[in-house]
Amino acid sequence: MRVLCHAIFLVVLGGMSCQNNRSTKPGSKPAKKPGSPGVEVAQHGADDVPPPGPVLRGAPPHVAASDMKLQYLKNTAVTCNDGTAAGPSVFICGPQVLPKGVQRKQEVVDIFGGELFLGGWCCYNKETCDSRYKNIPRLMSSADWPRTRKGSGILSSQAEENPHWYNANIVFVPYCSSDVWSGNKPAAPKAKQGKDTEYSFMGSVIIREMIKDLASKGLKQARVVMLAGTSAGGTGVLLNIENVASQLEQLGADMQVRGLVDSGWFLENKRQKSPDCPDSVSCSPIDAIKKGIRLWNGVIPEKCKQHYKRGEEWQCFFGHKLYSFLSTPLFVVQWLFDEEQLRVENIYVGGQSLSEHQWTYMQNLWKELKNSLKNVTAVFAPSCLSHTLITRSNWMDFQVKGMSLSRALQCWDRSLQDTNKNSKASLKGCPFHLVDSCQRPQCNPSCPPLVDWATRQELTLLQALASLGVDMQRLSTDAGAANNGG
Repeated sequence: MRVLCHAIFLVVLGGMSCQNNRSTKPGSKPAKKPGSPGVEVAQHGADDVPPPGPVLRGAPPHVAASDMKLQYLKNTAVTCNDGTAAGPSVFICGPQVLPKGVQRKQEVVDIFGGELFLGGWCCYNKETCDSRYKNIPRLMSSADWPRTRKGSGILSSQAEENPHWYNANIVFVPYCSSDVWSGNKPAAPKAKQGKDTEYSFMGSVIIREMIKDLASKGLKQARVVMLAGTSAGGTGVLLNIENVASQLEQLGADMQVRGLVDSGWFLENKRQKSPDCPDSVSCSPIDAIKKGIRLWNGVIPEKCKQHYKRGEEWQCFFGHKLYSFLSTPLFVVQWLFDEEQLRVENIYVGGQSLSEHQWTYMQNLWKELKNSLKNVTAVFAPSCLSHTLITRSNWMDFQVKGMSLSRALQCWDRSLQDTNKNSKASLKGCPFHLVDSCQRPQCNPSCPPLVDWATRQELTLLQALASLGVDMQRLSTDAGAANNGG
């Protein structure tokens, strides 16, 4: 079977961490726009922050065939927040040279988007957008995007790191719309700009235009299109997956559309914060989304929107409220102690011990998250304290009930390929609903190590236990009693 180069693309929709810019001042001026669409900037690694510098044209001769290469949307009216050209800014045509005798086995398009570990989330008024622009400009502008990058985890073209999809064709779209990929609002002309209208919010339009561009590059001949995302990008998948499926059908494409949601399954914050939302720290996710929907002209899945009365549409931004209204197959990956969910409650593991209230909150979070995933068909949820999974280079190491994520995704893929829906024999021993039953943070032995949020250094086991509020003296006494047969 001949597989076209552009049949698979992957859009990473970035981290969900809110900005903690306590000392920043609003009112920063937008950065300079780069050159015309198609202009590319200097080469850096996947997680490097590109330094400011001159804009260059053309691909360097040393770029590897498997590197992702920068491109922009054809529609120049669709932009990042500051008016600079938007993605699919990073593009890969799969590994162009495969070992002799090896053929591409997938015809998949993966949409994945965002900037991992740099914070994603959103801005929802002039003050928070100005602050975001000053501190993390590449989440609002393409001016300093890298020219090429290498993917890791499920974005990797190396078989040993990404055995199931290493030979898929991938498109990576950085997050620069600050609207959880829901916006449909261009900036107003300067003469008419008011308090909240100097930025564009076009996240949903970026995805729509990307699909349109890729349709002319062979996308319509793909067998499977997978829209994937991490954190805010995971929420973006939930918000856009039905529209992507509908758009591809309208374009005449005959394929299966799927969604992969990594760390984008959030619960509403229970603690009341200031409804005025003077900054992102003091604003709850619910209030931020309520304000953001108006600012962005947010596009909400129609079935979910119709279910809630006017003013309650914000509920559709939460996976456990939206999931039942979606018909597209979805796989949800979610840590049961998600760091970004905990930061909403100002819980930072490392640096100080947790209070009894915080410990209780973490236990309740585990119960609520687990319960919210009960009716999700395909899910991988370890009892770990972390954030984002599928773009980690060691993503295959994590397991739930003895099953790796890589294997669970293969099982899910296999179930979707099975033409005989009534036969489960082929799926025996191949589960893809995997949720940890142990309810302590890090009780899963495959969990990634804890990191001190202040120093970014890994914690030893004893330090981690102390950070989680464990009484070390009592633990030592209990251990001694056990050794003595007590």
